[in-house]
Amino acid sequence: MQRVMCLKPTTKKSKSALILTGGGARAAYQVGVLKALAEITPRTSSNPFPIVIGTSAGAINTAALAIYGGNFCDAVYRLQKIWRNFHVHQVFRSDVPGLLKGGFNWLLSVVVGGMGKHNPASFLDRAPLRKLLEKYLPCERINDSIEAGEIDSIGITVSAYGAGRSVVFYDSSDDIQPWTRSRRVGERSKITIDHLMASSAIPFVFSAIRLGNDYYGDGSMRQIAPLSPAVHMGADKVLVIGVTKRRAEFKQTDIEPDYPSLAVIGGHILNSIFIDSLETDLERLRRINKTIDLIPSHHLIEHNVDLRTIDVMVISPSEDLQEISYKHVMELPWAVRFLLRGIGALKNNGGSLLSYILFERTYCRELIQLGYKDAMQRKDELIKFIDINY
Repeated sequence: MQRVMCLKPTTKKSKSALILTGGGARAAYQVGVLKALAEITPRTSSNPFPIVIGTSAGAINTAALAIYGGNFCDAVYRLQKIWRNFHVHQVFRSDVPGLLKGGFNWLLSVVVGGMGKHNPASFLDRAPLRKLLEKYLPCERINDSIEAGEIDSIGITVSAYGAGRSVVFYDSSDDIQPWTRSRRVGERSKITIDHLMASSAIPFVFSAIRLGNDYYGDGSMRQIAPLSPAVHMGADKVLVIGVTKRRAEFKQTDIEPDYPSLAVIGGHILNSIFIDSLETDLERLRRINKTIDLIPSHHLIEHNVDLRTIDVMVISPSEDLQEISYKHVMELPWAVRFLLRGIGALKNNGGSLLSYILFERTYCRELIQLGYKDAMQRKDELIKFIDINY
């Protein structure tokens, strides 16, 4: 757990925020952590996090928590029901005609230099996911939860292709003013299915979504400060659920490397999008803490500098989700396996890409169990952090 000092007034009511990061199918891990939280939270209580913020697949989980904010346990149960029974065909078209329509045409457009009249917008067709979200996530209820005081604020992070910046679309009962920082802004808006589809639109793989006068993609892109929206929205405690095991420092070896396959390169790009920004932001906040600790408190008072302490707790996988994904690859439809094999995703070091798109129940269930186990091992710390009263 870390303490973060931020330039914000101290007069606001104490609030906890939950941040759910991105990671495609890896977001099943978040559901496991939420399951543990639901067990240590009074059964009929509302969401223990007044502020909920999500990015990419985490945005979908965030929306569910907001929609059913009046009963946290019920919201988590609904998420479990979906994730424990997931299949790839519920997220993108995995049949041969669907894969050919997207994948083959996309590759053809690359070969001909984009000269086609109707070039495909993405590698995979996510029409099934939109239908699933429309069925299970009535986003119009988010405003009801806010008006009923079940949650205070929700934020969904997206990336604007035209403006080239990170945008947090938020709705709140508080008078939170829109903010503008370098390459990142906060904009008040009613949250819809389109916001969730935009936030989870992995570049190249899934098509961008138009919102207003711009097209938006996965919120993890250009998200250089993933913790900052929670601060802008008034949080003084932030629980972050990550989806990647912290790796040891890379050690150089004498083994002759193979040239990276498309899957390895793609996985590297996704890791840089989904992982690196959070680790960098946490590292930056640790440096800020050390610097603040060196400044005598009377100097801060004399110079009229308002600093607010933010406690940050991070729960992330104790095991490598990439390694877990290899065990469940045969659950994928054969056409998807054929496609992944062609780009090297089923070979060693190619599983990073696989772990993001393996929306199959056996894989998701193992991630849910891992998230539950990791969270329960820190049960006492969580109870103290969230300040749960029985």
